[in-house]
Amino acid sequence: MPDSWVNSAQRMGSDLHLDLSGPGSRRAVLIRALRDAVREGRLAPGTRLPPYRSLAADLGLARNTVADAYAELVAEGWLAARQGSGTRVAERAGPPRAVRRSASVPIRPAAPTYDLRQGTPETASFPRTAWLASARRALNTAPDAAFGPGDPRGRIELRRALSDYLTRARGVRVTPERIVVCSGFAHALRLLFGGTQGAGAGPLRGPVGVEAYGLPFHRGIIEGSGARTVPLGLDEGGARIEQLADEPQVRAVLLTPAHQFPTGGPLAAARRAAVVDWARTRGALILEDDYDGEFRYDRVPVGALQGLDPERVVHLGSVSKSLSPAVRIGWMVLPAHLVDGVLAAKGEREAWVSVPDQLTLADFIESGRYDRHVRRMRQRYRLRRDRLVTALAERAPHVTATGIAAGLHAVLRLPPGTEASVVKAATWQGLALDGLSAFRHPAADVPAGDGVVIGYSTPPEHAYGAAIDALIGCLPPSDAVPEGPSR
Repeated sequence: MPDSWVNSAQRMGSDLHLDLSGPGSRRAVLIRALRDAVREGRLAPGTRLPPYRSLAADLGLARNTVADAYAELVAEGWLAARQGSGTRVAERAGPPRAVRRSASVPIRPAAPTYDLRQGTPETASFPRTAWLASARRALNTAPDAAFGPGDPRGRIELRRALSDYLTRARGVRVTPERIVVCSGFAHALRLLFGGTQGAGAGPLRGPVGVEAYGLPFHRGIIEGSGARTVPLGLDEGGARIEQLADEPQVRAVLLTPAHQFPTGGPLAAARRAAVVDWARTRGALILEDDYDGEFRYDRVPVGALQGLDPERVVHLGSVSKSLSPAVRIGWMVLPAHLVDGVLAAKGEREAWVSVPDQLTLADFIESGRYDRHVRRMRQRYRLRRDRLVTALAERAPHVTATGIAAGLHAVLRLPPGTEASVVKAATWQGLALDGLSAFRHPAADVPAGDGVVIGYSTPPEHAYGAAIDALIGCLPPSDAVPEGPSR
């Protein structure tokens, strides 16, 4: 059998790999290859096969050879032929045989039935019509120069729109010259710490103070640059800022002051002032992750920490929560002395954000469509939060939801020792959620409370009620709660 026969069927419309090697006639080899493809599930029931003339041409076989192979497999029940609809894999060709996999290749788990993981807005609510209108207007009015080499800071149209919006909505003190557009918060960290160019390539160096609970992914970016992360304790007032005094080598601290992630709650006013005083005294920087500052429900808005001292605070934001993580646009509002270092780390144009997307977002903000979308989603997420809290109060009153005054997630506090069993039960029920312990810094000395982090913004509206039902079914019973004042 010629070597050219192997893989030649990849030219088929179905992109099927057929191995036509081995002993036997050409007809027998083709029958065996098609039969194996059906048996192993590579040709699913109902799949339409190419006309025998096309397959013959692709494989370099005689038409009669392919026609006879099709006829044989139809007779055996592997294929089905009907006038006008061609030849297809039979619907009852039998279950696919298990395919042997290498132990080194991980098997991707099945997608969950319900997704309550944090970090994603409801994708069905993306404002497609409004976004398209902004895209059309932005592209129609953009100067020709916008489609050539540009400013590594980002398009001036977007930086002006962000400057106005952040000043108005978040209390940021900013001019367009202080803004550098990036592709999200993680990209911003890599630019600041050199994660894209290698350890030490960014303008910042470690060690870095971080909150005892936060995203491991963000800590990993910092540590990947060679910087050590130092966990700060947390309580009802947010990060324990006074602990920075015990770490004289720390020259930067990463905080979520508007809504601590994931435990919830803003950084107390006295601690906001204290961390700014620490930065001024130490000559240090505060990295402000303003990841969901637009969404608040039962409290007055908490302005950006950057407004207290623009030369000591780097304000970081994106549209991943407010709009969509698919729109890869974020921003840094930088102290003047950091701008050149960040631009040097940004480097070649391949790391710049798409200009059409920047122009579209600029129009989306300036037209008022962004504000309207945020207000609509704020109301939508508030109703979802209320449904979750009501369901817990009625069906699992022994479980408390915290951090619910703002944001897109809640923490359900569980009885000691029950977090692992709840996460396992959720997995068995096809429910995706995060255990609170997954966000704890390995070196943190704060008590490790049990809990799960519930992203109530993630499920589509039609599935939200069923997702809550599945969640309630995974929670521990009331008799798992310890008695006494410790609760």
